[in-house]
Amino acid sequence: MTNNQSVSLIVPVYNEQANIQKGVLDKIGNYTETNLDFIEVVIVDDGSTDGSLGSIKQKYLPQFKKFRLLENPHQGKAQTLITGIQESKGDYVLFSDIDLATPIEEAEKLIAEINNNYKIIIGSRNNQRAGAPLLRKIMALGFIHIRNFLIGLKGVRDTQCGFKLFERTASRAIIEKLVVFKEKKKIEGSSVSAGFDLEFLFVARKMGYKIKEVPVTWRHVETKNVSFIRDSLEGFHDVLAIRYNDFLKKYA
Repeated sequence: MTNNQSVSLIVPVYNEQANIQKGVLDKIGNYTETNLDFIEVVIVDDGSTDGSLGSIKQKYLPQFKKFRLLENPHQGKAQTLITGIQESKGDYVLFSDIDLATPIEEAEKLIAEINNNYKIIIGSRNNQRAGAPLLRKIMALGFIHIRNFLIGLKGVRDTQCGFKLFERTASRAIIEKLVVFKEKKKIEGSSVSAGFDLEFLFVARKMGYKIKEVPVTWRHVETKNVSFIRDSLEGFHDVLAIRYNDFLKKYA
């Protein structure tokens, strides 16, 4: 990076002991430890109950000095990411799913766009979704058409890739204008909150921010925290809520 902008990496965690045992935090720690762009790795736990917290506290916090742990009650991925944005210290915040479906090294592609004065930079799978089941690919394509019809975001090919980079001040201003995901709520079970990405980008575009989409490597990783049918229905509900609130001029 040539403009000396610092980056906080935000990693959401909810019952991720299986991924942790695969060494994903070792990969993240080793990469960020020697990369001067990153000033911290903010691990935000969403009320894990499977031993994830113990592993992070006992092994990884002492091992990697840039690691910082925040503990939330279980409220879903949206509030986990919002907490990370609010508590981060870098000029930019980068989100990465802990399964590393997008390898952490791909961060360099997004960070490079900071020099082109973009404040909203998102990773894109180019609709390829290598290794994903055929049904998932078909449903994802259908969701894109529904999204474009109801709330726009035309020109953005992939809103749901869990690899995004935002300028911190801009992201905090966008959060203040959220409606669907404004209120914290206690939930049961896993919630990946696909609608959060949609509302965030919808508000960003309404505020006049240009969205830069950058192709990144991505591979399908099965996880018990994702149920595609359940999460698609939840996302569809959120799209309708965004459309309804926009009709009521709540995003003005």
